[in-house]
Amino acid sequence: MSSRSAYRSIGVVGAGAYGTALALAAARAGRDVRLWARDAATIEAVEQTRQAPRLTGINLPESIRPTSSLAALADCDALIVAVPTQALRSACEALAEALPPRVPVVSAAKGIEQASGRFATEIIGEAWPGATAAILSGPSFATDIGRGLPTAVTLAAADPNLAQALAEALSSPAFRIYHSADTRGVEIGGAAKNVLAIAAGIAIGLGYGESARAALVARGFAELRRFGEAYGGDPETLMGLSGLGDVVLSCASLQSRNFSYGLALGQGRSPAEAAGGKLAEGAFTASVLVEMARAKQVETPIAAAVAAIIAGHVGVRDAVAALLARPIRAE
Repeated sequence: MSSRSAYRSIGVVGAGAYGTALALAAARAGRDVRLWARDAATIEAVEQTRQAPRLTGINLPESIRPTSSLAALADCDALIVAVPTQALRSACEALAEALPPRVPVVSAAKGIEQASGRFATEIIGEAWPGATAAILSGPSFATDIGRGLPTAVTLAAADPNLAQALAEALSSPAFRIYHSADTRGVEIGGAAKNVLAIAAGIAIGLGYGESARAALVARGFAELRRFGEAYGGDPETLMGLSGLGDVVLSCASLQSRNFSYGLALGQGRSPAEAAGGKLAEGAFTASVLVEMARAKQVETPIAAAVAAIIAGHVGVRDAVAALLARPIRAE
C-alpha cells in the first residue's frame, strides 16, 4: 500500500485555530477528517455554518466531520493532537481510555511540559503506553494554512518509514511536509523558538529597533543550538524548518502570540496583562528550558532573562540592561 493510499482517515483532537487549520490541510490532501472539540457550541457552529469559530472566514469541506465524542475517532488511521503542551498529557490520558493504542499520534504542540521537563513525544509515551508518537512542527500560522497559502513544516517520528508515510499522506501542493527521524531536534526547535519570540517582542516593545532584534535573534538562535545539541538534537534539524525556519517566522510577526506577548511586556504591561487571555507557549516553556539548560551546563542568558521577567524577578529594562552588559565572547 502506498503512502498516499494509507492513512485515509485522520482524527484531529482540538478545534482551535491551529487544529482546524490542520484538519483543512488533511482534507485538502484527500483525507477524511474527524475534528474533535470538547465545546458543543463549536461542534454546532461547524455543523450549521461549515465554519469554525476560531478560524473565521474559511469554509470547511464536508470531508471534515465535527464530533465531541472521542470514541468517534476509533476508526481513524492516525491522530493529530493539536492542544497546548501543558494540556497534552491530560488529552492523551483521555484518548488512552477511549481508544486502543494502535494508531500513530502526532503532536502539534510546541513547548516543554513545565511540571516534568518532558517533550511532546515523551508525554505521549507516558500518558498513552503503547502509542506511536510523532511530532509536527515548523513555520506555520493557522491563518496561512487555513487559506491554503504555501507552507512547509516537518514531521518527525523515531521510525523514519512512518514519518515518511505520514508526511506523504498529509502533504498537498500548498502544504509541504518534510519528514525526519530526529524527534528531539524538531521538538526543541518548536519549544525554544517561542522563548526567543518573546525576547524579540520585548526588544521591539522597548523601542530598540530592528537592528537590536536581529542581533538578539541571532544570539538567541546560538542558545537554541547549544541547548538542542546538549539534548541530542541534530544540528542539521535545528538549522531547518522546525528550528531556524520557525525562529524567523515567530520572531518577526505580530501574528505570533509569543512575539505579541513579548511586545506587550516591552511596552510595560505585566505578564498577566500581556497575555490578554491568549496562550503564549513560551511563557510556560522559558523557566523549564532554563532549568534544563543549567542541568547540562549550557548558557542561555536570553532565555534566562525572559524567564526572570515572566516570573517577576526582574524588570524588563533591568533584564535587558544585564544582557547588554554581558562580556563579549567569540562565537
